[in-house]
Amino acid sequence: MCYNRRMAKTETRRVRFELPLPPGINQQYATVKGRRVLSKDSRNYKKEVQAIMRRLRVDGTISTGLVTALREDFVGLFIDFYFETPHRRDLDGGLKITQDAICDALGVNDNRVVDVHLVKRIDPLRPHIEVELEAIADWQFDNEYVYLGKEEHGGSS
Repeated sequence: MCYNRRMAKTETRRVRFELPLPPGINQQYATVKGRRVLSKDSRNYKKEVQAIMRRLRVDGTISTGLVTALREDFVGLFIDFYFETPHRRDLDGGLKITQDAICDALGVNDNRVVDVHLVKRIDPLRPHIEVELEAIADWQFDNEYVYLGKEEHGGSS
């Protein structure tokens, strides 16, 4: 398929998909030799998300045009967390690892994320998350504050 920037603007700019529920915040990190590192559960979660995202790319659910738009524009991330119970976990505890896993899998710098919505829901039989990822071409920051510095590139998630 021939692809160019103009096509990216006309293709679907959002996608919905399901992922497993990420580990709880208390299971996401371990201390090894005095350093905080991702736990084995977290590393496994990121690998699982990577595999799911690869399948979504192969089957066309996530198009090349959308990935290009996510890399070049700003990103909106909407996540419904389906927990086993309403009170055992905080809503925001799984945000960062999920955001990192999705962005890493798509080659998107997570500093492009400008809009996040989280919802807590209950599914005691099948805990999971439902994600909507959107490329936002026309995001505007507060007009009162104009950033005059040099554009920064790179960064880490």
